[in-house]
Amino acid sequence: MYAILDIETTGGKYNEEGITEIAIYKFDGHKVVDQFISLINPERDIQPFVVNLTGINNNMLRNAPKFYEVAKRIVEITEDCILVAHNAQFDYRILSTEFRRLGFEFIRPSLCTVELSKDLIPGQESYSLGKLVRSLGIPVTDRHRASGDAIATVKLFQMLLDKDTTKSIIQQSIRLNPKLQLEPRHLDILEELPSTTGVYYIHKANGDIIYIGKSNNIKKRVNQHFTNTNQKSKKIQSQVTAVTYETTGSELVALLKESEEIKRVKPIFNRALRRTVFTHALYSFVDDKGYINLKIDVADLRKNPITTFTNRESGKSFLNKVVEEYNLCQKLVGLYKTKTSCFNYDVKACQGACIEKEPTETYNARVEALIQKNSYRNKNMVIIDRGRDIDERSAILIENGVFKGLGFYNLNYQITNIQVLESIITPMQNNRDTQHIIQSYLRKNNRLKVITFN
Repeated sequence: MYAILDIETTGGKYNEEGITEIAIYKFDGHKVVDQFISLINPERDIQPFVVNLTGINNNMLRNAPKFYEVAKRIVEITEDCILVAHNAQFDYRILSTEFRRLGFEFIRPSLCTVELSKDLIPGQESYSLGKLVRSLGIPVTDRHRASGDAIATVKLFQMLLDKDTTKSIIQQSIRLNPKLQLEPRHLDILEELPSTTGVYYIHKANGDIIYIGKSNNIKKRVNQHFTNTNQKSKKIQSQVTAVTYETTGSELVALLKESEEIKRVKPIFNRALRRTVFTHALYSFVDDKGYINLKIDVADLRKNPITTFTNRESGKSFLNKVVEEYNLCQKLVGLYKTKTSCFNYDVKACQGACIEKEPTETYNARVEALIQKNSYRNKNMVIIDRGRDIDERSAILIENGVFKGLGFYNLNYQITNIQVLESIITPMQNNRDTQHIIQSYLRKNNRLKVITFN
């Protein structure tokens, strides 16, 4: 659990500043579950340059509560939390100083989004909060006011969690959170999980990830791990102390995240899933008559397939569909072995490419249309899918036929060019598995929005 905060002060000499406004958002890694926002009477004058910057003046604070009046609420909302702030050293110092004046030692673990951003989003022109969130398309209101800056930090931190592909932030949280170091009952873990689409991570006591999975219903799937009686499930049940998760909204995003993170983290109970997820592929060749033929064959890493399949049967099922959709010849796609005409020609459902009756140009044009639709070779495109909230979308970026990564953006933020898109994308590995996942998903979801660009 995180307490994401921002503090405005009076300015002045080091350790003599007073708090004028504080905003704290309690964040569980997915949503804000509690919040505290208040002006505070610092019992000292505000420096003029601070008044100009924040708009907070001495008159506004005359009837505001003094720090000792809100101290208990601050302790309660930050208890068992990691403090998160943009330039956390400053906010933590100011808060600790105020508590020391009351004779209370305020100690909390902390994370700094400036340092995390430099590590996870390198190459930015500026890491000041205002310039950074604008460059990343994060909306911000009431700049230099505690609430506006704190909620912008919440959204930035959520993006950093997305970009933290090694899960170091999550693992650190588990080690620091005393409640999760206990051995909780499985029902307690399930109670905290959502019934939504995403990726889940099963941890043991030291925070290490022992299993990664994807589901359209995280709670239901984890419950299956806890109730199954096979050997793997029993081992997971005995070692699990926490389950963290990332909601994705999009099943495609969940599939891609699961595939990449299993390969990188190599959890002990994911051994079977580290292998490639497809066995067969669709290839094309031109016969001696000039017709483009299609063929389902065993996937060969040395060849460049049009698309891939989990098994031969799913490949044949695909061919049967496209024969009808594109009016192709059964013989030339390998579904009907004959030295003469195919069955469809005999029932007037084929235009005769099998017996050279249809011109190669017209037949091949339809095959090329099929290939163009089902292969993203050399294409530049963005696949737009569901986001984690109603006002958010996910974006999967492909450049020159290479999967570059994925990210999320707010519907109010217009993606006007590829450079803007690249700033919100978390880079991911391009490999045969990601290509298969994307192509398979596109085949099954014809209504997806796909934007192509030069």
